[in-house]
Amino acid sequence: EPAGAADTGPESGGSRAAEPGDAGTASAGRPAEPGGNEPRPTEPRPTEPRPAEPGGVEPPGAGAGAAEEERSGEEERGAPGAQEPPAQAPVTPSGRTLAQGHGPAPEGPRRPGGPEDHGKETRGGLLMGRPFGVPVYVSPSWFLVAALITWVFGNQLERILPDLGAARYLVSLFFAVALYASVLVHELAHTVAALRFQLPVRRIQLQFFGGYSDIGKESETPGREFVLAFVGPLLSLVLGGVFYLALFAVEPGTVPGVLLAGLMISNLIVAAFNLLPGLPLDGGRMLRAVVWKITGRPMAGTVAAAWVGRALAVAVLIGFPLLTRSGAVGQAETDGMDTVLDALLAAVVAAIMWTGAGNSLRMARLRERLPELRARTLTRRAVPVQPDTPVSEALRRANAAGARALVVVDAAGEPLSLVRETGIAGVPEHRRPWVAVSTLATDLTEGMRVSAELDGEELLEALRAAPATEYLVVEESGAIYGVLSAADVEKAFVKAMARRG
Repeated sequence: EPAGAADTGPESGGSRAAEPGDAGTASAGRPAEPGGNEPRPTEPRPTEPRPAEPGGVEPPGAGAGAAEEERSGEEERGAPGAQEPPAQAPVTPSGRTLAQGHGPAPEGPRRPGGPEDHGKETRGGLLMGRPFGVPVYVSPSWFLVAALITWVFGNQLERILPDLGAARYLVSLFFAVALYASVLVHELAHTVAALRFQLPVRRIQLQFFGGYSDIGKESETPGREFVLAFVGPLLSLVLGGVFYLALFAVEPGTVPGVLLAGLMISNLIVAAFNLLPGLPLDGGRMLRAVVWKITGRPMAGTVAAAWVGRALAVAVLIGFPLLTRSGAVGQAETDGMDTVLDALLAAVVAAIMWTGAGNSLRMARLRERLPELRARTLTRRAVPVQPDTPVSEALRRANAAGARALVVVDAAGEPLSLVRETGIAGVPEHRRPWVAVSTLATDLTEGMRVSAELDGEELLEALRAAPATEYLVVEESGAIYGVLSAADVEKAFVKAMARRG
């Protein structure tokens, strides 16, 4: 069933999320129930109810399930009114590819606080700059590849330019940096095209075998998808042509001549490799766009391009060592170590292609399910309370209304803040009659108000833009609809991602 369905939404102890289409009110002293129906009478309990899940208060009859939730929250409890950092909401799946490209990212729900959110060194790598406002990161794995390129190219220079001596490794290092600068230009082509189509680009990442552009949304049309994929290899071809023309301005057999020739060949290889018609390569995105245009179904294009990508991965795994061994690529290899290195390189490239194709397919299926994430179906009923209302009284009202969240409002019913569940959990029951809810509440900011009409990627983007544990969900009229917990959205997101078929 859809993750956002009312009967499968995030629930605790028998309470339910608000039904789609319900409208709540925000008058003080009366619960703002999305359903609009009078709550069913409940039996009194000897003690005040305890909060169940983050962002809500426990309804009557939670039983053992509530006790288990209470135990799971023991570590988070603290003094009443203590400040705690907001939880990080899931974000929309982003576009990326491996080996110089773009497309669906293989990650699950990424959280704010990643490299694209902080302009400093992070686990994503070193921040090198922000061309066109997009941060560029260099992964630590790049330094390993740069060292390998320096060593391999330096050994080649020893045969071509024997007079260089040890300086050949300095020239080789310059070649490695220039090569990845070419890769950066390739990725910038994707970035500029994405920005031209008003698609968000969170970052550019340079890493082990090339790089990727982290594009936040899919193209709206197959034509734009084709252009977005093609501009990368096109610019690599242009760079190859520029380096070829530059060869006429230098003497052959010199350091500049060798560097220009190496960069020309490298860019042509990058362009040719990325034009292969299989995901996650740019050629795979182009094939996807063509099948999408013919069938009218983007998912059909993704399936076709993903399976072609897997077939190419198998071909690389088997074919590349055979070609190098036969001498069809370079000279025939007779050294056993060279044969092993060729096989390892083929295995790494094949693994990247196979994994990237599978991830592209998985993320495409996830995108089909994103519309199931609806603010209305995931929102918890809320009770509006005055700032000086004791915690015990607020919980009593929520219990009577079957609500699972508290909204602090002023005398006119205008929402001011949301009561934190962990704050309530930190107040002993015997003190709750003496603690005002306002001391446990988080002030509402503009980003913490979300429309009840949001769903899919728009909902995830809204949560990503303003990380918090809970959000006030409002109708177009401004009336309170309820409270949306970031934890509930993440659960629904993970559930949708785990589904197959």
